Amino acid sequence: MSQIRTAPKPLLRTIRFALHRSMVAQLAVLAAFWVAGEAVVRLVKLPVPGGIVGMVVVLALLASGWLRPASVRRGASWLLAEMLLFFVPAVMAVLDHKELIGLDGLKIAAVILLGTVMVMGGTALAVDLCWRWTQRLSQEACHADA
Repeated sequence: MSQIRTAPKPLLRTIRFALHRSMVAQLAVLAAFWVAGEAVVRLVKLPVPGGIVGMVVVLALLASGWLRPASVRRGASWLLAEMLLFFVPAVMAVLDHKELIGLDGLKIAAVILLGTVMVMGGTALAVDLCWRWTQRLSQEACHADA
């Protein structure tokens, strides 16, 4: 009967401890998921960015409990804190296209602003209607019990 060899528990514990403590290791894990997502997208020829596929895999692992939030918390927090740096290339691209600064840019900005206001208003209306509906149902339940 063959036995499956597994890594010694102290080694796994050491790796887990190092991963929980090191922001660089967490960034490496997140980057590895991104690279794996890119590889899957190129192999399967999916019409989505590889980062999205990697993010879905990380979400699935977090939801299933195979990956603990503490294993990526510091790295993800750093990426979110420095998010402005990731938009610098997009701003530079806008500066390369002078037409976006003129009338076309104002039209695009108006569409973005109007779209944002409509989404926020629609969300607020839906939340308000659901809140009132649940309040009405709870009041009816209280009156039915009395």
